[in-house]
Amino acid sequence: MKLPVRMLALTCMTCATFAAASPALAGTLNITVSARGNQRATWQNAFDEFKKANPDVDLKISYVGEEAYKVQMSGWLATDPPDILSWHNGERMAYFAKRGLLADLTSDWQKNGWNQTFASVKTSSTYAGKQYSLPLGTDAYGFFYRKDLFQKVGIASEPTSWTQFLDDCKKLKAAGIAPIAVPARDAWTLAAWFDYFDLRINGYQFHQQLMAGDIAYTDPRVKRVYEAWKTLIDDKYFVDNALSYDVDSISPLLVNGQAAMMLMGTFFSAGLPSATRNEMGYFRFPIIDASIPVAEDGPVNVLIMPAKAKNKADARRLLAFMGTPEINGELAKGWGTLPSNNKAAEPQDPISKVGFHTLSSTTGGIAQFYDRDMTKEMADEGMKAMQQFYSDPTQLDSILQHLEATRKRIYKK
Repeated sequence: MKLPVRMLALTCMTCATFAAASPALAGTLNITVSARGNQRATWQNAFDEFKKANPDVDLKISYVGEEAYKVQMSGWLATDPPDILSWHNGERMAYFAKRGLLADLTSDWQKNGWNQTFASVKTSSTYAGKQYSLPLGTDAYGFFYRKDLFQKVGIASEPTSWTQFLDDCKKLKAAGIAPIAVPARDAWTLAAWFDYFDLRINGYQFHQQLMAGDIAYTDPRVKRVYEAWKTLIDDKYFVDNALSYDVDSISPLLVNGQAAMMLMGTFFSAGLPSATRNEMGYFRFPIIDASIPVAEDGPVNVLIMPAKAKNKADARRLLAFMGTPEINGELAKGWGTLPSNNKAAEPQDPISKVGFHTLSSTTGGIAQFYDRDMTKEMADEGMKAMQQFYSDPTQLDSILQHLEATRKRIYKK
């Protein structure tokens, strides 16, 4: 049944862009977003603020778990999608834009001043010269670590080199503390390890060529990435039974002091108990080869409008609202991420602050993340192979041969 709509003037906003806005059709706005744990409350707060400013819009919001969300995304976009969806920038966004499933937001970027306020993330929001997403927050990736456990075993400072990092792992293990927690049941957490080994050993340009399918997985440079990783597995520096843990179930190991470190995005800090968060430090992935320019993972979370959205007028109102410095900053604060809007307040959370300065000082390139820089079919096969490698690293050669055969099959298309 078609819902009634009525003409109303836009509510006056503090942003000049809103003040100049013209009347729009208002009605029901359907929104579906991915959320885990405390993320839902942060989303809801922002939607409540929009509702206060736009009482004529009836919001219908659906929250879906992250893994289920990824599986259903293609079906939503191709059939009967909501008006707004949360998603990711880079190849993940471009994949759907290329297929004509996303609405072009280039005019919104121009109208709302986003070319200036989102300048640093414009490239990852762009496909074929047009913008298809509204950036929300950026995750910096690095090592969370228990400062008290470092002190307990005599580690005086955060490691900056790979040699120092390995020495610290050795001290922690000798004291009966698992040096590194990894929730390997969530394959994407292993992808973070692959990204950083590749970025630190081979550099950003090589990494992007690999993500684009232009380099063979049997290339010796790819094997060096896995061999560096294998050293940590062979030395048993990771927690036992890592493949049984996902992100939500790994926290108790850090909270209870059973593990000392974990490579993860800054968003993880938002879900930690305050007492544990106060004991947490954060440092960038150590340098392995000093001759390689330092690059980082900095994936951008976004909102998109499906091409088949029914209420595009109100969807654009919501996007404009979510793109303001105030709301962009509130979302980032609630999620433990970094605001994408350069007019938003700098994060005050200590871990987010380190992540903010890490990304802002990075000159060697910022990657979007393994499964956001690569075509989905190859990324899925690659992450599955990472779990197989983690389970049995002696199978490395056969795993790389399988990945190379997969690369040839996928990119031949």
